[in-house]
Amino acid sequence: MARWARPAAWVLAGAALQGCAGAPSPGEAPLPVVAGGFRAHTLPAAHGLALSALERPARAAPARYRVIVVPGSGCAGMAPLAERYFAGLLHAEVLVLHKPWVDAAARTPPGDCPPQFVAADALQDWQEHAVAALRADARRRAAAGAPALPQLLLGISEGAELLPALAPEVPRLAGLVLLSASGLDPRDALALQAERLGAGAAWRALDAAQAGPLPDAALREGRSLRYWRGLWHWPLARPLIEAPWPLLQVWGTDDALVPQSAYARFAELAAGRAAPWCARALPGADHGLQGPGGDGVQQLWRWLEDWARAPAQGLCAPVIAAEKLQNQ
Repeated sequence: MARWARPAAWVLAGAALQGCAGAPSPGEAPLPVVAGGFRAHTLPAAHGLALSALERPARAAPARYRVIVVPGSGCAGMAPLAERYFAGLLHAEVLVLHKPWVDAAARTPPGDCPPQFVAADALQDWQEHAVAALRADARRRAAAGAPALPQLLLGISEGAELLPALAPEVPRLAGLVLLSASGLDPRDALALQAERLGAGAAWRALDAAQAGPLPDAALREGRSLRYWRGLWHWPLARPLIEAPWPLLQVWGTDDALVPQSAYARFAELAAGRAAPWCARALPGADHGLQGPGGDGVQQLWRWLEDWARAPAQGLCAPVIAAEKLQNQ
């Protein structure tokens, strides 16, 4: 499978997040508590389905904010690595909202997602289910009298493509965070990746296939044409630029799956953004933010913790401060 074509083998934080299993249906017993204080449960989605979720209270008092996480592509859950991955979010409550049909505890290897997942995987359906689940989450918290904490909406890689549509569903939204996501419309980012890898012929073949007469169920590059047809016209850059919330973007300079040219192009567009926008490229870090400088995911959490201690300074203040310190 071509690496430019959103391969199923995308990895985050050095661990493959692609495994697959059917999410529990509404009414089934919740999954057991997993490591690190996370509780696995489900949230009602659209059309009677449910999304598998992980939830954890703040690790240290007081709870200052809440982070809602939308994971990236593939069909594995984050439960096996959640304790380590989110360790640095000390004063944050955490909610991880998985894709439809993904079990939080799934460990299936990246190339083994079953046909039913591949057939169902589509950005438009994922978005519809995630919107419904976040509405249910907000109702649940309001009914339980949960603290009215400021919330951050964080998209990991492909998960960032849902953020503009999900943002209005998050009460007290304080900002958006893009982790290893260019911010460009996905088709534009993929075209730049194809150019970087010299995969122009494969790119043109995929373009022709998604525009052609083959049925949606036909597969190309490990995905259905229904998936590609939705992605081809998926808006992201303009909704992000026009969004009224602060936007923090973090990526690695050695990201093999998203070209630096894509990040640079979005930076040109975002320069005119009315709401605050700040970007932080981690030298030598890969798509999972792992590199010679250490674990970039934990660095991101430190920036969020700094922001939560002094939110009036704005979401971008910790990044700006870190850059100044590094240059001294």
